[in-house]
Amino acid sequence: MGHNMSTISGHILHYSAANPWLVKISASLFFGVFFSWLELLFYKKLHPRISRSSRTWHLALLESVHKPLQVFIWVMVFSLILPVLVKLVGLAGIAKPYLHPIREFVFVMTLFWFSMRFIGNTEKAIISKPISKNKHIQDRTTVRAVSQLLRVTMIVITVLLVMQGFGVKITTLLTLGGVGGIAVGFAAKDTLANFLGGMMIFWDRPFAVGDWIRSPDRSIEGTVEHIGWRLTRIRTFDKRPLYVPNGAFSTISVENPSRMLNRRIKTTIGLRYQDATKVSLILKEIEAMLRNHPEIDTNQTLMVNLFEFGPSSLNFFIYTFTKTTNWVKFQAIQQDVFLKAINIIAEHGGECAFPTTTLDIPAEVFSKTHLVPEPS
Repeated sequence: MGHNMSTISGHILHYSAANPWLVKISASLFFGVFFSWLELLFYKKLHPRISRSSRTWHLALLESVHKPLQVFIWVMVFSLILPVLVKLVGLAGIAKPYLHPIREFVFVMTLFWFSMRFIGNTEKAIISKPISKNKHIQDRTTVRAVSQLLRVTMIVITVLLVMQGFGVKITTLLTLGGVGGIAVGFAAKDTLANFLGGMMIFWDRPFAVGDWIRSPDRSIEGTVEHIGWRLTRIRTFDKRPLYVPNGAFSTISVENPSRMLNRRIKTTIGLRYQDATKVSLILKEIEAMLRNHPEIDTNQTLMVNLFEFGPSSLNFFIYTFTKTTNWVKFQAIQQDVFLKAINIIAEHGGECAFPTTTLDIPAEVFSKTHLVPEPS
């Protein structure tokens, strides 16, 4: 039995010595399987632990590197096997100049794949976190903007590296790109204006996704749904999508009511002239009601003043601010204030005035025009 084993081993060694290409291919496949299995083992061990923690960056890095690393391992294996096979079939002289550029191309594309996955996973992880647990990222629009900028940067870098790997000089490419950029700039100035407008939105942040905005210069009002590189999509209050080129925001004024601190109640109420002696008490009670109202911000301006002798009413105004900025809740608070003001006026025997006209007819005129029935 031992003699047979030694004989088989001898034949294998003799065959391997006579065919070194087989040894290289076998060794490459063995190391490929080993390192692929080792990477997968580490991934399965680390992923559950990191998932249970709050390490966003670690989890994004692990998930992003897993598949590209598996591909990279086998790319390296085949990059070692391919020269052996090419030499074996007698095409080494033809294929040799292309092997190194192809290997660099695959390596660059694998790195690009990892980078794009890492950017996407990190963006998704940060945006999906609740704001209360992620106080250092208050503006998710900034996260999307940075992610898009990093993607564009990676695409440009990858294209330059691939072209350099195939023998194109980057300096020549940049020179041609500069000349071509001027021509493209003149031909696509509107597109560039929208692109730069998008960058200004991301940098200055006059509004973010989810904000209610309006422009006094244009018929633009609604909730921001998406900010792209060329267009911003706004959902109007009648639920229609409104697409605004980003370049427009550099030439118009934009209000952002979502960032208001309070909402204002401002109204005028008229009392009858026959209630003139009651005006002072009515105004004092209305002001006291406002100062004791739980939804009124008394730290802001609060006024209840008689300001005008109108044609048929004594006019006073209510000027105050609510604590809430929610539009629906504000309407309920404003209604409550108005109803309480009406009740205060009624409690003092007053009434809200409405336009009236008094016609004064002298007694003589009335007696002359008065019809007296004729005796029967």
